[in-house]
Formats: sequence, C-alpha cells, structure tokens
Amino acid sequence: MKRIGSLWPQVTDFENLLTAYRKARRGKGDRPEVARFAFHLERELLSLQEELRAGCYQPGDYRLFTLYERKPRLIAAAPFRDRVVHHAVMNVIEPPIDRRFIFDSWACRRDKGVHGAVRRYQAWARRYPYVLKMDIRAYFPSIDHALLKARLRRYLKDQAVLGLLDRIIDRGPEVAGPAFFYPGDDLLTPLERRRGIPIGNLTSQFFANLYLDGFDHWMQGQAPVYLRYVDDTVALSDDKQALAELRERVRKRLQGLRLRLHPRKAEISRTRDGLDLLGYRVFPDFIRLRDDNGHRMARKMRRMAEAYGQGRMAWPAIHASIQSWIGHVGHADSWGLRGRILCPVAFVRGGG
Repeated sequence: MKRIGSLWPQVTDFENLLTAYRKARRGKGDRPEVARFAFHLERELLSLQEELRAGCYQPGDYRLFTLYERKPRLIAAAPFRDRVVHHAVMNVIEPPIDRRFIFDSWACRRDKGVHGAVRRYQAWARRYPYVLKMDIRAYFPSIDHALLKARLRRYLKDQAVLGLLDRIIDRGPEVAGPAFFYPGDDLLTPLERRRGIPIGNLTSQFFANLYLDGFDHWMQGQAPVYLRYVDDTVALSDDKQALAELRERVRKRLQGLRLRLHPRKAEISRTRDGLDLLGYRVFPDFIRLRDDNGHRMARKMRRMAEAYGQGRMAWPAIHASIQSWIGHVGHADSWGLRGRILCPVAFVRGGG
C-alpha cells in the first residue's frame, strides 16, 4: 500500500482553515465561544496557522458531559479553535484514505449513513436466511492508542500531519473503558497502554472507521456479505453453522486489536424473524421502529411542550427536533406511531 505524503501545506493553507472554520460553526453560530472566534476571525485563523506551522499548537481542555439516550454516554466537547483544526486536517486526509475503506462501512462517510445501511441489510435479508449480528464492547473507550497510531502510519507518511494527529490522540480526555488482559500481556500491560478516544470529536469518528478497516477487509473474505456501522457488525449466510464458526474467529481476530465482542450481543438469528439494527426492527419485506424510540419521543414531546409553555424553549428548536424525528421514523412503517406520538401533545405558550 502506497502511503500518502506532502499533505502539511494543504492542512495549514489559510483557505483550508477558513473552510474548516465554516464547517465547525455550522449550527453553532449563536454560541458565545463561536461568536468570539468569528469576531476576530482573520486574527484567530492566522494565529492557528502560525502555531501549526511552528509546531507549537497544543489542543485545549475538553468539556465533558453525559447524554442519556437508551444508555448514558460520556461526550467530550473540544474547544472551538480545536474543532477548526480537526476539520482542517480531516479536509485533507479523509478523502484519500476513505477511498481505501470497504464500501459497506456505513458510519460518518459521505453518501452513507444509518438509512443506507438499513436498506442494504434488508436487501441481503431477502436473499440469506441467517444473520450474525455482533457488537464490540465499549468500542470508543477501548481503542488502543499505540495500535491506532500504527494504523495511521500505514496510510500516511507526512510526519507533520502524523505529529498533529498524535497530539490530538494524546491530549484527549481520560475515557478508557474497563481493562482486559489479552494474549501476551503481563500484569501491568493494561495499565501501561493508553486507550480510549472521546465520543464527540470529528477526528474520533474517522479514527473509529480507520481502526477497524483491516478487520473489515478480512471480514469480507469470511462471509458472503458483511457491513459495519461504527461498532455494530452484520454478516449473513445460508449456513448457520458457518456463522457460528465465524463468530469464534472474530473473537480471536479482535484480540489482536485489543477489543472484545459484547458477551450478550453476538447472536445468530433468522432474518425472517427481524433484526434490531440501528434503531429499527428490520424484516426482509418491511421495517418497524424500535418500541423504545417511540417511548423516548413521547417523553421528549411532553418535556418540550412544558418548556415551550414556560417560555424556556422557542418554537424553531421544537420544530427542528420534530422534523428530525419524522425524518428518522419515515424510513419505517410508522404512520400510526407518528399519530399516536404527535397528535396528543399541544404546544401552548403560558400567559405572561
């Protein structure tokens, strides 16, 4: 594989930094941190350019918070100027590396996404009777820094770009998952090896695809069809026993990446019985929304109606949230559900 070089001038080019700023501010222009950066835009971008070219750029501290959606997730928000840098480096390195990923890696890539992955699986479910769905345990918190950096060096040879990516990885917050022992480890190995990348970074989404790229290519030779969305993987076959044997090979293969399958989420089932996949229950001939999605939206509607009545939430934000949900459920057979969730809730502004 030919490694990619001569990228640093493109990363630090002023026009690239300006493009990165515009991408980073999308949907966030009203935030004070973003407004301050925009007020002195040229000065801020020239300062970033100078720091990057001089090799003295250092990422700032993250803001940590927890999102509760089905299960709690620790989210790490980088300072805005660091997000500009993330976009600047991704603008340059992601397109040539992305072309080397398999077609059926569906997360955080152009012209991909949840709905494409679901439709792709459904088409396969009409052809194959058995499916093996696997989930990697604590994927983002388990990504090994040394192995991730080695993976980057399989694709890139520009030392300045690699140095910047190393800094982004090293300065991430402590988000490591539970420590496990793998073949060849001694008692101190899990403590000595840094692991974990923050959920919320643009770079983390790319790293998550890159880290399993070699595994993806290997999987394509192990099953008739295979797809991955972040840490959710699906393989289908005519042979149930072949999928059971594949599952054991996958366990061993993932050990080399210091990863583990989730013990309760590596199951073989019949495609005709439906598969829980990316928020949907997918059958060969129709798609339903998962029950918990409807319950969450019903609770959210009540909270938004209360906030609107008290003047704590504006209608444009509520409208955007509802339209986003309709866009998601519109890919399933959900007319009845939409009526049951949306119709009973009234948005009435309280008296002043």
